[in-house]
Amino acid sequence: MHEFMALILQALLIGVGATLILDLWALFLARALNISGANWAMVGRWIGHFPHGKFVHQSIAQADAVPGERALGWLAHYLIGVVFAALLLLICGPEWARQPTLAPALIIGVLTVAAPFLLMQPGMGAGFAASRMPKPNVARLRSLITHSVFGLGLYGAGMFWAWLLG
Repeated sequence: MHEFMALILQALLIGVGATLILDLWALFLARALNISGANWAMVGRWIGHFPHGKFVHQSIAQADAVPGERALGWLAHYLIGVVFAALLLLICGPEWARQPTLAPALIIGVLTVAAPFLLMQPGMGAGFAASRMPKPNVARLRSLITHSVFGLGLYGAGMFWAWLLG
């Protein structure tokens, strides 16, 4: 049980840290380059329809609003980051958190782009890998860059916590 709780704590610290780094990247893009980031309220709206059996929408923006959708979207965003950090730790073992290396973190980060391509974008009405978006290749590239930044965030957060707790 002790090892499981240690894994949960490591995943929480690394996942929240990596997601925070991703959000700082999005803030930089918004402020410096006027590139808008994800609308977490729409993710919350999408998730908020799950209990009613609705998983796929023609356009999530046209779907009925869900109470607390913005908070739900942000919570999901950070929980997903923690889950992806746990995946990294499960694949690489808990020793990765003590001596993080870049390659596994970056690989996991890039592979996580499957989540929006295969689940979120189709479910929210954007199509498989953003195929229904006005500029699908731009959306795909932005997703890939974003998830690469998340991978770098996994490494950076792992290094920070290994240094702080080591």
